Amino acid sequence: MTNYLGTTQEMTVKAVTDDGFLLEKNGTTVLLKKGNSNRIDWTVGELATVFLYVDYDHTVTATTTIPKVQVGRYSFGTVTEVRKDLGVFMDIGIEKDVVVSMDDMPALKHLWPKKGDRLMISLVVDEKNRIWGKLATESEFRSIARRADKDLFNQNISGTVYKLLKIGSFILTDQYHIGFIHESERQSEPRLGEYVKGRVIAVKPDGSLNISLRGRVHEALDDDAEMILTYLRSVGGEMGFGDKSDPEAIRAKFGISKAQFKRALGNLMKARKITQLDGRITKLTEGSESD
Repeated sequence: MTNYLGTTQEMTVKAVTDDGFLLEKNGTTVLLKKGNSNRIDWTVGELATVFLYVDYDHTVTATTTIPKVQVGRYSFGTVTEVRKDLGVFMDIGIEKDVVVSMDDMPALKHLWPKKGDRLMISLVVDEKNRIWGKLATESEFRSIARRADKDLFNQNISGTVYKLLKIGSFILTDQYHIGFIHESERQSEPRLGEYVKGRVIAVKPDGSLNISLRGRVHEALDDDAEMILTYLRSVGGEMGFGDKSDPEAIRAKFGISKAQFKRALGNLMKARKITQLDGRITKLTEGSESD
């Protein structure tokens, strides 16, 4: 039976029972429950195409729902539950979830997938006839990847994180391109299976992409300006930092360069959010802001 578990098989209807249909192949018999069948009119002698798995009662059973994820076949499953003592439960399209072992998860548990994330997996069957999810390897991702065109440069792009390294993260984009996010091109490290949105900052000769999760310059200015405005609110609306302030002091306080700081101040002044006098920045009142 182990040879059939987790795979699609063509089996012969041997009998019709109250519970469903008894299927047989090469001496192996399995029940296709009526609730798992797309037909209720199978007759003896017909061939049924089914997927075999072990149900919640630990019984080998069949279903006419054929999942893309199988033994030797990789596809995306969706995370339904995370148990730190066991692993990640995945919906592959049948009534029972499969588990990807905790041994295959990142060492840092905050980088584990969350409910709704996606992982590309296949199935493996152990010696106890238990079916497990198996994460796709780098070679599997490379085998399905498509070369990216140069016109993708600076375009918005989305994808699923499939590999975590200290220096960055790999994603498979919605268009099946391989993308790499260097640690300097993100605010925080995305988790395994997370769906991220970024932009292409380079198309490499091999057709893979370098991706940034940071905003474009004008978007980053908005973020920097909002950070400065939030700081001003927290200190009573006035601060001793201005466009003449020491660059290192600015970086130590706000984590941005002096050039970014000055651009953000300019943005805030144009928006009539702040005023600058004698090197000190003052937040305008809410009424003044809207004038």
